[in-house]
Amino acid sequence: MSSMTKRSLVTPLAQDMPQSGIRKFFDYISGREDVISLGIGEPDFTTPRAVREACIRALEQGRTEYTPNAGLLELRESISTYLEDNFRVNYDPVHEMMVTIGSSEALDLALRVLIEEGDEILVPAPCYVSYSPITGLCSGKTVEVETTAANSFKLTAEQLEASITPRSKLLILNYPSNPTGAVMTYEDWLPIAKIVEKYNLFVLSDEIYGELTYGSKHVSFAAMPGMKDRTLLISGFSKAFAMTGWRIGYACGPEEVIAPMLKIHQYTIMCAPILGQIAALESLKPHGIEAKDMMMDSYNSRRQMFVSGLCQAGFPCHEPKGAFYAFPSIAHTGLTSEQFAERLLEETSVLTVPGTAFGKGGEGFIRCSYATSPAKLEVALERMAGFMKQFG
Repeated sequence: MSSMTKRSLVTPLAQDMPQSGIRKFFDYISGREDVISLGIGEPDFTTPRAVREACIRALEQGRTEYTPNAGLLELRESISTYLEDNFRVNYDPVHEMMVTIGSSEALDLALRVLIEEGDEILVPAPCYVSYSPITGLCSGKTVEVETTAANSFKLTAEQLEASITPRSKLLILNYPSNPTGAVMTYEDWLPIAKIVEKYNLFVLSDEIYGELTYGSKHVSFAAMPGMKDRTLLISGFSKAFAMTGWRIGYACGPEEVIAPMLKIHQYTIMCAPILGQIAALESLKPHGIEAKDMMMDSYNSRRQMFVSGLCQAGFPCHEPKGAFYAFPSIAHTGLTSEQFAERLLEETSVLTVPGTAFGKGGEGFIRCSYATSPAKLEVALERMAGFMKQFG
């Protein structure tokens, strides 16, 4: 062992994986209490009391056992009903669904099952930070399909088709989008679905923010005509239900994809924690849905206040219509996204994330989460407005 070099001991794929651009900025503020963080994609709400109490009762009753590998059947049945009632997609809870350790495990399992060496994975960008690194670990290649603020960061059929090659296999969709807050309507999806069918693509649709839309109802890509059998839907309870630390997600799709995902899950995870599953089950009951809707209304109020404040402070910003992020432009300052975020943090103690953490198409932007208290958002806006005065 002592004669091994670091490079020979660790695989090149793991060695060369870049550090998360988000985590880097959190390392900067370790131990600092003066910082207002607009960086983390986490609700500032505590998991609703009824959900926590259901978990406490289960713990007192000794519910500490393994569950079936795919998750509690009662939970899968509730998820199936929830998806059909809210997003017009229907999945067999026995053969077409599994519960995972957050939506992140579902993403990892899906890419391991679907990608072969050399496959090209199409991703509308700017995009969530995990897609490219996990694709790389699976020996695939990420192809960023750059979207623009001028089109509200929507994916167009023309952009998608121009990026397709004979090696294209999988399209990863994330709408509502992290980091841009973009959404796609039924009319937006129709031409995308035609391209998917024309080029025989499979779709991984990350819909973790599906409940968080403002002014329109989320349209699941799996609900588009002919797309259910071509789509793996991934979601979970972290964002809309304020359950980030419970780590409960799920994947729904064709049995031919779910079955091998479940095999890997059996060997690596066994099952998601039973207490988290019980909490998720409780959150799908009427009082849990009511709490979710209350939180969404609060995010909408913050969104309107924060985006308006950004524009007044000199940050051009398209209107985000989903998730809980604003993605304002800082290109006119002459600074790179990373330089701007570093200086903003140093001079005002406001933490944002440089747009380049989400791909090269994010240059000239920063991501700001408004899932924090209105009082903190107001102070952050005051500091950011003062900072921008130096740029005229």
